[in-house]
Amino acid sequence: MRRPRGRPAQGTGVTRDAILTTALTLLDESESGGKGLSMRALANRLGVTPMSLYHHVEDYAGLLRALSDTVYADVLKDIEAGLACHEEVREILIRYHAAVRRHPQLTLAIFATPAAFAGVTREITDRLTGLLQTMTTEPLLWRDILIDHAHGSGLPVARDDDAPAAPPPDDHDYRRALDCLLSALGPRRQ
Repeated sequence: MRRPRGRPAQGTGVTRDAILTTALTLLDESESGGKGLSMRALANRLGVTPMSLYHHVEDYAGLLRALSDTVYADVLKDIEAGLACHEEVREILIRYHAAVRRHPQLTLAIFATPAAFAGVTREITDRLTGLLQTMTTEPLLWRDILIDHAHGSGLPVARDDDAPAAPPPDDHDYRRALDCLLSALGPRRQ
């Protein structure tokens, strides 16, 4: 039985919000670096043809960019005005780390699809770079160290399928380690 193009079996159209919600669910269910999400798998889950998705997102990288913009939207939102650079960098990274922990498969999918790195993820990176330029003579090196640390402690630990899953380090441990890294940048300035 063939379904009409772009319409679920119930006869209603698919929305961008439904696409993003379902795509994030597919990613979260996956334990394979985002490999559980494809345009075909997403269309199957939504009960539409794969081509109908392209009315809402231009391609797989565009889908990941849209998901990234949704998941990481709050990282830069309403950062308290007047924070010292150290505190602003710390707040951004704590928020980013929390988002990575909530949806690690999205981060892994973005790693595997460089064209997906844009939008909010680019804004976060640029904001950190700008702040770090006022704090160190090597802002790009420190940006990479700090972001890699957020990824490393936010993503699940790689393990073989027979080993029991180890819980990720809690947020308190991440914050302590982040404070140690930030202290290496020198004294806090107002």
